[in-house]
Amino acid sequence: MFKQAISRAATRGRSVRLSSSIATTQSSSTPAPQSPNLPSTWSTSQRPRPTANDGPRFEQTSVEYQPNALSAMELISREPIRLVDGRKAVCDGGGGALGHPKIFINLDKPGPKPCGYCGLRFEQAPHHGHDH
Repeated sequence: MFKQAISRAATRGRSVRLSSSIATTQSSSTPAPQSPNLPSTWSTSQRPRPTANDGPRFEQTSVEYQPNALSAMELISREPIRLVDGRKAVCDGGGGALGHPKIFINLDKPGPKPCGYCGLRFEQAPHHGHDH
């Protein structure tokens, strides 16, 4: 009977208003952190986690039950700086085929230099080349 009412209204050029009785649950009043190991956003254009999932696409989605992955930036910052005995460091991401293309990083200037793909940091070992 419901289908017939819709099809009759559609053939007559009328619009039919459908009402939904689906209850939506409100999320908790405490905002969810951006990630378990980094509570704030890490980019100026990034929206905070509670407001990033707004809109009709996320109406019936409970944020508390969604995956909350660790921040890769925080994990990479915990990695120690790798000391290299030469002037060039080689990084391939580790793991063979699961890594990234092999790149060479120039270490002539002082301080740690990050890999452009994975963010691992390399630094020239102190006093390299002064062992005459």
